[in-house]
Amino acid sequence: MMWKNGRTFVLAMAIMPIWHAQADPLPPYRDPGQQLDRRVDDLIQRLSPAEKIALLSTSAPAMPRLGIPPFNGFNQSLHGVVWTRPTTMFPAPIAMAATWDPKLVHDASAAIADEARAIANLWPTVVGDDRPSLLGMRVTVTPAGEKYGHNGLLYRSPVINLARDPRWGRIWEGFGEDPWLSARMTVAYVRGMQGDDRRYLKIAGTLKHYPLNDEERDRSSSNVVVSERMLHEYYLRPFEAGVVEGGVASVMSSYNAIDGTPAAESARFLTGILRRDWGFGGITVPDSGAVENIVRKFGAERDMDHAVARSISAGTDLDTGSFTAYASAALKAGLLDARQVDEAVRRILRVRFRLGEFDPPGMVPYTKIPASVIDSPAHRKIALQVARESIVLLRNEGGLLPLDRAGLRAIAVIGPMAATAIKGAQYTGLASSFPTNLDGIRKAVGPAVQVLYARGSGVVESDDPEASMKEAEVAARKADVAILFVGTNDTIERETQDRTVLTLPPVQGELIRRVKAANPRTVLVLQNGGPVSLAPTQIEYLTGYIFPGEKSAEAPAMLDMFWAGEEGATAVANVLFGDTNPAGRLPYTVYRSDTNLVPMNERDVSKGATYLYFRGTPEYAFGHGLSYTSFGYSKLAISGHEVPQRPVQVSAEIANTGQRDGDEVVQVYVRDLAASVKRPNLQLVAFQRVSLKAGEKRTLTFSVLPRDLAYWNDGTKSWALAPGAYDVMIGSSSQDIRLRGQFRSSVEGRWANGSEAVPIRRQDL
Repeated sequence: MMWKNGRTFVLAMAIMPIWHAQADPLPPYRDPGQQLDRRVDDLIQRLSPAEKIALLSTSAPAMPRLGIPPFNGFNQSLHGVVWTRPTTMFPAPIAMAATWDPKLVHDASAAIADEARAIANLWPTVVGDDRPSLLGMRVTVTPAGEKYGHNGLLYRSPVINLARDPRWGRIWEGFGEDPWLSARMTVAYVRGMQGDDRRYLKIAGTLKHYPLNDEERDRSSSNVVVSERMLHEYYLRPFEAGVVEGGVASVMSSYNAIDGTPAAESARFLTGILRRDWGFGGITVPDSGAVENIVRKFGAERDMDHAVARSISAGTDLDTGSFTAYASAALKAGLLDARQVDEAVRRILRVRFRLGEFDPPGMVPYTKIPASVIDSPAHRKIALQVARESIVLLRNEGGLLPLDRAGLRAIAVIGPMAATAIKGAQYTGLASSFPTNLDGIRKAVGPAVQVLYARGSGVVESDDPEASMKEAEVAARKADVAILFVGTNDTIERETQDRTVLTLPPVQGELIRRVKAANPRTVLVLQNGGPVSLAPTQIEYLTGYIFPGEKSAEAPAMLDMFWAGEEGATAVANVLFGDTNPAGRLPYTVYRSDTNLVPMNERDVSKGATYLYFRGTPEYAFGHGLSYTSFGYSKLAISGHEVPQRPVQVSAEIANTGQRDGDEVVQVYVRDLAASVKRPNLQLVAFQRVSLKAGEKRTLTFSVLPRDLAYWNDGTKSWALAPGAYDVMIGSSSQDIRLRGQFRSSVEGRWANGSEAVPIRRQDL
């Protein structure tokens, strides 16, 4: 196998059993012809108590006598594999969600997983030696001094906590504020990364952080209290979809406590809901240090022996170190039953067998993935497509976009994000090349158009504010159009840091206003993780950046490109000059002001959070996104009203009524008019991204399932449907509704008992 620099490597597995013809029959655990459970049980009975406990670690050692290879369960692949060498850097997950294209998200995740498998296939080489490094990654050091990490096959992605508050610092890691959209993206991502082989996993995915981890302040010691209805209707739905539909191999519990019990030792969530209700059979792992926090932060257990015992007995399987340090003592003290350790080991080994660790490499299809896929042109092409599809056209007054190259003499490219590679916050790997937005525009226009550059300001500051601002104004005046790149970085939003305001830092707001004044033909491009409001704030008034009554920092044309990965510069240039017709849609609500928000520690979204319950007028609505063409909606049809006997079928004809080919994201919402409990203003139940040529028409049909109409009945502790009317709305966003209809949930004799609602059987969900 040839690496990119031409060096030749011979692949070998360090501790993998030697497969050869032999007279003695194979023990069952080494016999691929045996059933999985028999193989796992056979291996468990061969393990000593000390070996079983060693397997409960994310960096479990090799066990040569049984042919068990070393294990690494501390790997990251959120939007590209984090490795010791460059891998393909895809757009951040929030940008993936903005595509509203689950198939594309599946393809991106599959490409990331291909690279992860290729890395595992590459390590170790027959030269050099391997040593453990930080975070448990094992590194091969060759005689030439190059390091190649062994990333194992258990990866800590995706993050699927919901962005119920726009100030949360980790919004960029997830799929937005809506449970249905997030569920669809979760299933696509998990299926892509784990592969489609019926027997083997490409890599093992991990849903995190389960549950209710959506605030960075005091996250490792906070106690979250939330109603059963809100828990099931909102917070748990992406996790349930990832487990039941996606078949995820691992789930990570969160740092926080729920109703007084730390998540890492919550039998209610880890055994009751996750395993009993959803049928999860994979590995549960606590967030790093969460078991120690049971004692240190919560004081919920007297010492680590008790914390480890309670965590394992509650259903936690694999930890970064506390289990191996304290489980033996817990067993000796009678705090922990050996059968509980066996169950944890059993779940770990089931996943490891499915990863192919105990089978001949030739039987495992993913061992054939070559190193040439890592950072390959094919994967960069997928990254480019995700970046293109994610870009949201927020505003386009007077048709300023797309820009016509032929009519331009000079372009001013301005802003703190213009000439800096914006890679995102944490969990970001290395890129072999990462063009800046300035690079992308220069390449797009070529030498015929002069490109003027001015930084204008930093993200939160400027060394010489007045000089930098004047330089930007001069460049804007000289140009036919000014393209201004602004946004946020990890100084504003990231893990461990929530945002305090929704607006850009005042220095960027001032830069926008001065550039607009210098050149009214200004295009604003946002690069951000969470929502950004451009309305003026009291802070700006008090600091003198603007005067009372002055307008917002919005420009005539605006794009949101999020943190778009290594191909983002090419993608945004494609959109700016019309090579790509934008069709991204916001996966969250952009609020006008912080004053519109409920307190950040208020978990009951029905009190006014997210588009589901917000009663005000947002700056930009959930699902919003414009196009360079136009679309018509007609011929709404609704059939199959006998819910819950069968899904409601909703169809409509969508026509591209403009002059350009383009994509439309058709969104289906419902509103429950029947229930006596408080229900959302409207809720997403279906969507489809569809490509239409100019003048083309297509009829789209959607199935609205009983579960999508149901609410959680606290009395019966089950999903239920209310008898009565339901509105159906089809549109281009949650506020741009084009078609409306109605159906009734009314089956003959169904409501004769006079009950408020009919429980839905689990098989109907």
